[in-house]
Amino acid sequence: MGLFILRRVGTMILTALCLTFIVFFLTNLYPNLEKLAKSEGNFRMTDVEVATFLSSNGYRSPVDPEVLAAYRSGQMTQEEASAQLNTGFDPRLLRNYAEWLGVAPGYVIETPSGEVNARCQAPGTALEEAPRFCGILQGKWGRSTVFKEPVGDVIGTRLALTGRLMLWVMLLMVPAALIVGVLAGMREGSPLDRSLSTFSIATTATPEYVSGVIFIAVFTSSAVGLKWFKGSATSAMEAPTFDNFFLPVLTIALYGMGYIARMTRASMAEVMSAQYIRTARLKGVSFSNIVLKHALRNALIAPFTVIMLQFPWLLNGVVIVESLFNYKGFGWTLVQAASNNDIELLLGVSVVSVIVVLVTQLISDIGYVYLNPRISVT
Repeated sequence: MGLFILRRVGTMILTALCLTFIVFFLTNLYPNLEKLAKSEGNFRMTDVEVATFLSSNGYRSPVDPEVLAAYRSGQMTQEEASAQLNTGFDPRLLRNYAEWLGVAPGYVIETPSGEVNARCQAPGTALEEAPRFCGILQGKWGRSTVFKEPVGDVIGTRLALTGRLMLWVMLLMVPAALIVGVLAGMREGSPLDRSLSTFSIATTATPEYVSGVIFIAVFTSSAVGLKWFKGSATSAMEAPTFDNFFLPVLTIALYGMGYIARMTRASMAEVMSAQYIRTARLKGVSFSNIVLKHALRNALIAPFTVIMLQFPWLLNGVVIVESLFNYKGFGWTLVQAASNNDIELLLGVSVVSVIVVLVTQLISDIGYVYLNPRISVT
């Protein structure tokens, strides 16, 4: 088992490097960097000024000195200088990725105005006191341009809020889905099976933005609704109560519940028709003992994998629900980072998402081996 886990961890690290590099490459494309330069500087910046800003802050390679000198002396027009700029692939991208990871020393760049920009230098400290490496491996996740705070602090706060939401969703969704699936699969084709299967399909076929809007209209509207709950979960970030926290939990849980219930129902129906279950019936074993002692463990193998897959889905799939109920968690932060071109925050969110997906996959593989004795890790 130890060797199996080590192999899986090695594969996870390689996968994480590939995925984070793809995200880093996409977020550092020139149009995104140009938008970042103009939002941090001036929206009327010329192409040469944008390129100078990016090179001075370590995003791109330095502008050709001859082009820059000719543009500043008036020997070259703005259009001619813009045509000489490199807006495609920049070899510095690979170095920037290594610096961002923390496996290469942070840049120290002297700007045309004589100032020195250093990646690892904190504001108000001397350059000599700055460490050489300052990437995510050293816990330096950069600074958010939207929240004006360190990315690590922003993600930690928002992740805790979403973690609380995920916990209650899982506590509601998993037991309810397993009960529905087991009850439906125990007697395949019965009226109970058909009713529960119809319920499962209906919940899975209804997206969160539809069920969420319906719940808000029915349970929170002051005009025609029942006014049982609050339509906003903003107050739940500080003091969660049943009134302000139940609707977002129910909205997410219902959507995932149907899928798990359908998988459990199919697995349970297959197990109940197995030869060893028929033998147990012929020996006079009671129906409850057949279900609890013989069928349930084998029937839970397939749903276990599906349940583990719900964690990455919950982390990224709560975007709609958190935005709908104004709950400022991880999904809401992802929307803010993407819509405001906050590159450092977007990279930090991506790293957390990749880690969650890979870790849940590892737990799923280990649990599958434990539940299914026919699987060997040797």
